Amino acid sequence: MSFGNRFHIRRSWQYTLLGAARRREALMAAISDVARLAGVSKATASRALSGRGYVADDTRERVVAAAATIGYIASPDAAGLVTGRTKNVGVVIPFVNRWFFGEVLEGIERALLAAGYDLTLYNLAHSGPERNRVFEFFLARKRVDAVIAVGVDLSEHEVSALELREKPLVCLGGSGGAAARLAVDDRAVGQLATEHLLHLGHTRIAHLAGTGAGEAPATVPGRRQLGFFEAMAAAGLTPSPADVVETEMSMPGGYRAALQLLGHPGPRPTALFAASDEVAFGAMRAAERLGIAVPRELSIVGVDGHEYAEMFDLTTVEQYPGEQGRAVVDVVLRLLGDGAEADPLPDSGAPMPTRLVVRASSTAAPR
Repeated sequence: MSFGNRFHIRRSWQYTLLGAARRREALMAAISDVARLAGVSKATASRALSGRGYVADDTRERVVAAAATIGYIASPDAAGLVTGRTKNVGVVIPFVNRWFFGEVLEGIERALLAAGYDLTLYNLAHSGPERNRVFEFFLARKRVDAVIAVGVDLSEHEVSALELREKPLVCLGGSGGAAARLAVDDRAVGQLATEHLLHLGHTRIAHLAGTGAGEAPATVPGRRQLGFFEAMAAAGLTPSPADVVETEMSMPGGYRAALQLLGHPGPRPTALFAASDEVAFGAMRAAERLGIAVPRELSIVGVDGHEYAEMFDLTTVEQYPGEQGRAVVDVVLRLLGDGAEADPLPDSGAPMPTRLVVRASSTAAPR
């Protein structure tokens, strides 16, 4: 390397350090102005404006009013120079165009905004180079304080890549080796939905499972299918292989799978447990096309508590995705030290709440 290049690099680094120092000075000067006007210390003014640490309500209001008077707006980038925090959380999610994930994302976004955090969203592919770049490049390049994975089946390599960033990782559903995880008990969900149909007298019950349920029992579709099999076995029943069909967990997927299942020659099932409400909606449309009356000839139960479930009169095991999104942010804030302890705690293993809601899509088995 030439002397000129070394000199240029050294001078660039000096300018970088000088710029950072000046930004710190500018930040502290602005906070000093707010503190002087509000009659508090700079530390109190900083806590009041950042939302971190205890400040009496009347003091906080006085500081906020002083900041508004002089037009002071705290810069996250400048504050990050002082605190080491970016006030930004990365969220990886497999779908943004499906109801459940959209509701979770809305809950996360509202909770983060209320806590003064930004959100950087990554729509994660199932596999391939795009997915690899999210973990190995984008999360490394983007400065985030923590990562939330929603419904993602993380590999050991992906978990390790996030741990190397020394940022908290919190999972909502999905599978993988993350220490902090919140989820419903999907195995119990599958059992509850199936037991409801068994209680109504059905003995031939089919299951529209999520893609990969048979090969990946630790995933959400796999756990729901396992609950289905266990409930059937407890009743002394063994489903026919033809009565379990895997499909993507969407309305078109449910429609196609139900056409295959219900259109097959031979005796039909009298009840169907769908792995999600959207799959159940598709199955109801397929039954209508085939001239099968729901629920007189075919009872259907879903999972999720979709906003359209009541309109479809669908019996479903409700979960509460918006509340789940807010709960996972509570855990993130707890791990970052920015809030009260979350309930459930990351290591408690307590499942998120669910509830069976019975509507007109399920009834007693036909005689």
